[in-house]
Amino acid sequence: MSDSPTPVSGSKTRLPTRRRALRWLFGGSAMVGAGSWAKDDWLTAGPGWRGPVSDHFDGRVFFNPGLPRGDKSWIDLWRWRLSGGRERWPEQAADSGRLPVAGTPPAPGRDGAVTATLVGHATFLLRWRGLTVLTDPVWSDRCSPVTWAGPKRARPPAVAWPDLPPVDLVLLSHNHYDHLDLATLQRLEAHSRPLILTGLGNRAFLAGHGLNRVVELDWWQSHAASGAQVTFAPAVHWSNRGGNSRNATLWGAFLIEVAGTRVYFGGDTGYGPHFAETRRRLGAPDLALLPIGAYEPRWFMKTMHMNPAEAVQAHHDLGARRSLGFHFGTWQLTDEGIDAPVLALAEARAAAGLTEDVFRAPGFGERIEAFA
Repeated sequence: MSDSPTPVSGSKTRLPTRRRALRWLFGGSAMVGAGSWAKDDWLTAGPGWRGPVSDHFDGRVFFNPGLPRGDKSWIDLWRWRLSGGRERWPEQAADSGRLPVAGTPPAPGRDGAVTATLVGHATFLLRWRGLTVLTDPVWSDRCSPVTWAGPKRARPPAVAWPDLPPVDLVLLSHNHYDHLDLATLQRLEAHSRPLILTGLGNRAFLAGHGLNRVVELDWWQSHAASGAQVTFAPAVHWSNRGGNSRNATLWGAFLIEVAGTRVYFGGDTGYGPHFAETRRRLGAPDLALLPIGAYEPRWFMKTMHMNPAEAVQAHHDLGARRSLGFHFGTWQLTDEGIDAPVLALAEARAAAGLTEDVFRAPGFGERIEAFA
């Protein structure tokens, strides 16, 4: 689609003014549903899901059981953006000059082990012997429906695209732009054509963009592929890509088990009883990947993003042997500073009596090995 402005009789073009307004309002939010200047027809979630009513689907949209159904309003959004509480991020993080990490891709774990490498935000490269998995892969510069506005990377991807090994599976937690990036998924299709596992309602949307190796799952459903057993688990969140697609598709977390090693990927989530329920149903993970950022202001973000103290509680609820934080330091989506989640995690960990080797924020590009 052309990005040329449309002339308006008797005035200058309207589009630059709208652009400036959208940049101001949505510059730090990946939750934008933009106007008519989107990348092609990406500003949609597709037809959504049609199926039987359940404890988290009312026949039309999905919802979080036990929580109020009301969404944040535009008035709430304006109230937040006008509050003046936003910390200023640097255009580039201090360690950006060393990223991506040069050389060969992070090696797989030893027999029965997994290596986890934080590429950025919610993208982990997980490698077992004979299996490579990506979570919510995004290599694009902006997480936005448009190329000229929206959050821009403060850190480049920690693994360069040419160094990416063939990918067997993609775990796609939900459809927000900082987690579902069509440009990256289409590059992966040409790169290694991985199988995509995701929540209900996303398959038709992905198929419409040439991505046909897709299995969609409801909460607690499992799928076996490439020697892995993958289960989609609940999360407290929502979905939207603009237009009338709010909550038309399902969000969630994943538990993947390979050769006896169990990894939990939390996706995007607020804190809730689903962590304890996941442990009860699926068992404790050897490694939990838990979001720790994009949490301020709490009055707006609490029901969709955990803060680090809540992430420490989630680690406890899951019974994880070890946890790694993510969802920080890549795009400024909310008010807290670029280093705030890492510092707050250290405080919450100390208050809970945990050591750093039990729960920490990994370095970008750092290879971490975990065993069963």
